Amino acid sequence: MKLTDNVLRSFRVAKVFRENSDKINCFDFSSNGETVISSSDDDSIVLYDCQEGKPKRTLYSKKYGVDLIRYTHAANTVVYSSNKIDDTIRYLSLHDNKYIRYFPGHNKRVVALSMSPVDDTFISGSLDKTIRLWDLRSPNCQGLMHLQGKPVCSFDPEGLIFAAGVNSEMVKLYDLRSFDKGPFATFKLPLDRNCEWTGLKFSNDGKLILVSTNGGALRLLDAFKGAVLHCFGGYNNSKGVTLEASFTPDSQFIMIGSEDGKIHVWNAESGMKVALLDGKHTGPVTCLQFNPKFMTFASACSNMAFWLPTIDD
Repeated sequence: MKLTDNVLRSFRVAKVFRENSDKINCFDFSSNGETVISSSDDDSIVLYDCQEGKPKRTLYSKKYGVDLIRYTHAANTVVYSSNKIDDTIRYLSLHDNKYIRYFPGHNKRVVALSMSPVDDTFISGSLDKTIRLWDLRSPNCQGLMHLQGKPVCSFDPEGLIFAAGVNSEMVKLYDLRSFDKGPFATFKLPLDRNCEWTGLKFSNDGKLILVSTNGGALRLLDAFKGAVLHCFGGYNNSKGVTLEASFTPDSQFIMIGSEDGKIHVWNAESGMKVALLDGKHTGPVTCLQFNPKFMTFASACSNMAFWLPTIDD
């Protein structure tokens, strides 16, 4: 089944889960699309089975809190940032609920975490104005970059380069093998003083970069030239909330939630809005991702919603 405008417009909430007492701050699908794992401001980690459509397990990180949870490539393991006590990144085995390793180094809150799509490397960006490069097998930082402001960062789909959004006005591209030589490309965007960048993602085909903000606009860039292809707006975000924006796996559409619980979808090529979906969320839709393998997506406020299409085009 192929994603089209009509199929996207037909999506409806199939299941709602009320496992959390506070907002879900992040979730991540496993690469095979069979599970999704969430982190919440209530210090819990909830693992959901996407095929059966139900929560499987709940773990707690009461002491350190939990944010920015990401699956690694090893089965049943995750990395996540702390939002209490310190700013150490933790590597957890879900199988026995034990920490495998800690990654200390940042001295302010971690605001970006991206796992390499191909190996055990990951990068983190922090309010301490640094990006750190790590390897899951070692607690020591493998590389450090000092920046001029708050960073957002992400790997490209090949895991060969990563992009850093700096100070809400520049995107810098680094080659992973020689990042210490500095960026091989820098794109300067017009500065919008009304908002700051909160996220940066590559499309799966590697051709586009999506920059999300805590304001009412998203920017879509050409990943090679840095030109702004489209600006997407018209969704509600008056309180400066961090709303996650995502590509569909085919790189054809862009989605974001809003503070009124609705989901907005645009065509990446034309820039036209193709759908407005009502998720009946009780709060802002802070997290939103499409399943990498199955025709379903998830959205979250303090509740988690699984969506399915109601037509097969």
